[in-house]
Amino acid sequence: MSEGAWDFWIDRGGTFTDVVARRPDGTLATAKLLSDNPERYPDAALQAIRDFLGLGPADPIPAARVNRVKMGTTVATNALLERKGDPTVLVITRGLGDQLRIAYQNRPDLFVREIVLPEMLYSQVVEADERVRADGTVETPLDEAKLRAELQAAYDSGIRAAAVVFIHGYRHTAHEARAGEIARAIGFTQVSVSHLVSPLMKMVSRGDTTVVDAYLSPILRRYIDRVAGAFEGDAAGKLMFMQSSGGLTDARMFQGKDAILSGPAGGVVGCVRTSEIAGFDKIIGFDMGGTSTDVCHYAGEFERVFLTQVAGVRMRAPMMNIHTVAAGGGSILQFDGARMRVGPESAGANPGPAAYGRGGPLALTDANVMTGKLRPEFFPAIFGPSADQPLDVAATRAKFETLAAESGKSPEELADGFLKIAVENMANAIKKISVQQGHDVTEYCLTVFGGAGAQHACQIADTLGIETCLIHPMASLLSAYGMGLADIRANREQAVEALLDETSHRQAAADLDRLGASAVAEVERQGLAPDAIRTVRTVMLKVQGTDTALGVPFATVAEMQAGFAAAHRARFGFAPGGKPLVIEAVTAEAIGAAADISEATLALASRDEAEYETAL
Repeated sequence: MSEGAWDFWIDRGGTFTDVVARRPDGTLATAKLLSDNPERYPDAALQAIRDFLGLGPADPIPAARVNRVKMGTTVATNALLERKGDPTVLVITRGLGDQLRIAYQNRPDLFVREIVLPEMLYSQVVEADERVRADGTVETPLDEAKLRAELQAAYDSGIRAAAVVFIHGYRHTAHEARAGEIARAIGFTQVSVSHLVSPLMKMVSRGDTTVVDAYLSPILRRYIDRVAGAFEGDAAGKLMFMQSSGGLTDARMFQGKDAILSGPAGGVVGCVRTSEIAGFDKIIGFDMGGTSTDVCHYAGEFERVFLTQVAGVRMRAPMMNIHTVAAGGGSILQFDGARMRVGPESAGANPGPAAYGRGGPLALTDANVMTGKLRPEFFPAIFGPSADQPLDVAATRAKFETLAAESGKSPEELADGFLKIAVENMANAIKKISVQQGHDVTEYCLTVFGGAGAQHACQIADTLGIETCLIHPMASLLSAYGMGLADIRANREQAVEALLDETSHRQAAADLDRLGASAVAEVERQGLAPDAIRTVRTVMLKVQGTDTALGVPFATVAEMQAGFAAAHRARFGFAPGGKPLVIEAVTAEAIGAAADISEATLALASRDEAEYETAL
């Protein structure tokens, strides 16, 4: 750590930007700013850094005064949800131009007669004359001249991002690599090639992941450049971003495909690390923010998914297994004359709930104000450290009284009813990642965080039968605090598709050695010593003839067979039988222990049960 330099851990959320700052003497300071507040600042994260350093709104940030900025951001997530990424051209094998749109033809809503296909992220399609068979035989050589002409036309139309996805390109890479070279030579500033982005089987998910990377990476790059541009001096190596997998990486290596759960992943890390320090190893994480609520399960290791769907887009990239529901402090309260509803629409940061005094609609925050759970005298200024604007209780009451006149209930009854609906929605979300997966939720600690989490913790615990809640002193900023507790991680993966036997085991070992060395080298480049890095090697196994792979630690053939059988029983409730197993892919993850925070042991709150019953 540089002498006299600050560290900043930031979660740039949809409603609030949370900041934990570590002063040069090691003490911590915090701030919570509205993410969207154009009247006061163009960017909340940069404004917080300037506030802590005593700088003006437009002053450059001296790089020498900052050790590292570790950030999670929703920039990529919002761009995906709102379809505001960069115009992208999809370069794909001729005859397969509609492959990503056709996809798997699955129907999640069986009885819906009008099928609305998700909007594609790419703007144009270039079908390249090329084809390589599964065994590597070149059926049609790449027509470079024709591809160059068609890519030039796309470039001339204003497109600067290209996604290259050829059939069997994950294994036979020469044509993809050459197409990428042609695109870069023409001038495309973002070229994502599938065998580098997602070197795995299944063309649809591999293709979608590559398109997402091309579509979002320029947005991320502009935001990173904007943050770096605010520094005076060399900011290289000072900016790190949280990946969806729960590991930090240098800003220069941050990719669009790894940014979808950037902010929530920091919350999972903070939740788990602080709970472990408090002595709990079975945890349900409950993160309630302004726009949504994220829940996660932990019982000894981070739970990740490698194939997921976000906003109608399939992706194959390691992500924290987080379940999200549209219930946050900003969730809008609605009553149509017969039914009360909470969300999914949100008041956001601007104008925010009615209590913000900016003409916003009634939201869940207002229900907590109306029932006395949010006390305005204890509520901090909500428009930044220099503002002086507490909650507007009068605005909240006026809107509830209007709604009460329509419903025939008192304002307090209405508010309490809305709160019960929200609690039930959030409890059901927890059941999806616990009870429905075979876990006894009553054995867990409910670790509560997010700005609105503590307001609902006990009601949710009572609903689920959980007896222990943990609310960390940094609970309302735990996603930001988690940035400081996170490790630096690099992940490498490769498709194998071979029957599990001694021969494929030796080949997998060689592949893992090579992948592990590459991942370790990436972490070392970010300033960690080799003895501070460990490698986790995982093999994705599946029963021959199926397409659902489960990850087991790399070991002997017999140990991996036993590990797969146990994982199969846990997931599906029955043994896989004696069928042959197939190695679908191998993964090596290098983990560098970058966190250097220690926490003091504090006394836990306690109460006299008899005294409590008397008080009731």
